[in-house]
Amino acid sequence: MIRIGRLGIAFVAAATLATSACATGTAPSRGGEQSAAAGTVTLVTHSSFQLPENLLADFTRQTSLKIRTVELGDGGELATKLSLTPGNPPGDVAFGVDNTYAARPVRSGVFDEYLSPAAAEGAAAYAVPGMPQLTAVDFGDVCVNIDTRYFRDKNLPEPRTYQDLAAPEYRGLTVVQNPETASPGMAFLAGTVGALGEGWQDFWRALRANDVTVAPNWSTAYSTDFSGSSGKGPKPIVVSYASSPAAEVGKDGSAPATKALLDTCFRQVEYAGVLRGTKNPDGARKLIDFLLSPAVQAAVPEQMYVYPVTRDVPLPKTWAQFAPVPPKPAILPAERLADERDGWVRTWRQLMGR
Repeated sequence: MIRIGRLGIAFVAAATLATSACATGTAPSRGGEQSAAAGTVTLVTHSSFQLPENLLADFTRQTSLKIRTVELGDGGELATKLSLTPGNPPGDVAFGVDNTYAARPVRSGVFDEYLSPAAAEGAAAYAVPGMPQLTAVDFGDVCVNIDTRYFRDKNLPEPRTYQDLAAPEYRGLTVVQNPETASPGMAFLAGTVGALGEGWQDFWRALRANDVTVAPNWSTAYSTDFSGSSGKGPKPIVVSYASSPAAEVGKDGSAPATKALLDTCFRQVEYAGVLRGTKNPDGARKLIDFLLSPAVQAAVPEQMYVYPVTRDVPLPKTWAQFAPVPPKPAILPAERLADERDGWVRTWRQLMGR
């Protein structure tokens, strides 16, 4: 999503909720009580949420409600913090919990059930079985990205597969994110499990032996360590998103010097849900409907570098060339992600000596 974020920010205490106001007013109260009284609806989300002001204004015109946002870090941090507040939420609706973390807040009783009528236009295809509390809003694919200029200048063949990253010629060239603290790191770990099966542990052993770097979050890995981004770091191989190269297109339309390796992708879906205990359930449902509206769905590619879930929504012209949807991303059932994810992370920690 390059997500001008999906920033994998390390966990911080729940007391440090950062509020960015799309509407003026004081800090949000628990349970959305102040939101309802003030004519606002509070959206609890990740640090990469972004929509144009004119769209936010359209929501206000349509509903007489202003949107206030509370940002809680990346998707993993968002899920963790929400899981601590079932029935006593920091807002009315949450957006940004993805399929790798969804079971944690759902099992904690964080969400009320709600099925948006707009989900029939495409979002329903991304629903998590057994989790009617969640409505899909967008999807993206976490993939290895490379700095093509580096490999051209070094006259080194570009890697293509997971296994290539552990080859001697790519020693010390790769940076990944910690799956304990970063959503793309967790997705990449899940992708290796889905694609490599029982061989995923051998892959990580080999990757560690090949001097892989583990960053705490997406922004450090992509914007500081990666040589193909604005950070101009030393690593030409990074875990990011299939859509990331589209963000590197020059202002003159010139082709980016990065590309995603489409054989290394894991499908990540982001969801929204009504927070149990909200005092403004009607506003929360309206906001979820709004996130599935054609105008918002058309905006999410360029605003958050994700793909819309609503059918027939046009993508930016450069995406067809530089951000194609991976044809065969790794996909794992939500139940397996829920039941085995923590075990994978523990094993990963041991394999990486952390």
